[in-house]
Amino acid sequence: MDIRFEKREVLKDKPDQKNLGFGKYMTDYMFVMDWEKDKGWTDARIVPHEPISMEPSSVVLHYAQETFEGLKAYRTKSGKIQLFRPDMNAERMIRSNDRLCMPPFPVDMFIEAIKALVKVEEDWVPSEPGTSLYIRPFMFASESALGVHMANAYKFMIVCCPVGAYYPEGINPIKILVEDELVRAVQGGTGFTKCGGNYAASILGQVKAEKMGCTQVLWLDGVHRKYVEEVGTMNIMFKIGGEIITAPIDSGTVLAGVTRDSMLHILKDWGYTVREERLSIDDLMKAGHDGSLEEVFGTGTAAVVSPVGELVYKEDTVTVNNFQIGELTQKLYDYLTGIQWGNVEDKYGWMMEV
Repeated sequence: MDIRFEKREVLKDKPDQKNLGFGKYMTDYMFVMDWEKDKGWTDARIVPHEPISMEPSSVVLHYAQETFEGLKAYRTKSGKIQLFRPDMNAERMIRSNDRLCMPPFPVDMFIEAIKALVKVEEDWVPSEPGTSLYIRPFMFASESALGVHMANAYKFMIVCCPVGAYYPEGINPIKILVEDELVRAVQGGTGFTKCGGNYAASILGQVKAEKMGCTQVLWLDGVHRKYVEEVGTMNIMFKIGGEIITAPIDSGTVLAGVTRDSMLHILKDWGYTVREERLSIDDLMKAGHDGSLEEVFGTGTAAVVSPVGELVYKEDTVTVNNFQIGELTQKLYDYLTGIQWGNVEDKYGWMMEV
């Protein structure tokens, strides 16, 4: 791509790397590219991060035609900056776009755009332990028109922000509410995509969880309200009787997480039996009470690995591993983040230097 660069007159002050939080501080620049039905993708540009102008009748504002991704750039001890499996994010965005009748953004262009923006924002990639540069590619229907149809114009954009831990608890165990009334996804729907509507619909469950002192929601399947699927911001895995169980992604109701896929590769290489199959909430709670439920952990780009210390379901509560991070959970976190920050050999070839 021929990427145009528009220089910012005054650069922002960098935030304190020890107090970054998540999603609070946007970097100086953003990537923008336009798509029109008769022209395809045009005008790739890196411009100052600033508000965007939109028509009140823009399709995205009325019909939610929007998708997004999330990945990170990591700074190694030697100062090298690298991305973690960006090709998987690019491929997943294509699948999301296809489901929402949006044009694909090619994998090679996706990676080139991210690399170009991160190079410009190199000074924003933090170096404190546990920190990284979060990268948010997103795409939306920008055509000004009312009427439910595939739009004739779209924008693809990327914004970035330096981040610390996603949860205020950090790597400490969290408490999760099992939601049995509301649903996140159904077969034939958009559960496998990363679209804003999925997350908007999940907020009510999140509010309910927080009122009960929980950090996140564990969603059950939309048909039977019986089988565990995923957490609002993570896939989830259970270590029961020495085996790893996680929900399958072939039903189209569970997001095909990049971190999830990476964990499954690692676990299998470490000799664990991994079962991608449906697990009922009743069997899960039973395992919690009889002691066979050894560890529970979420996996996702934002949190990487998040141990679960308690499950709350109806009037029942299960404490996992005495509300302590499990040995396997800690080992997975250390190993994967070790690869990401360049402290552990990347034998899988997952890291891509910027």
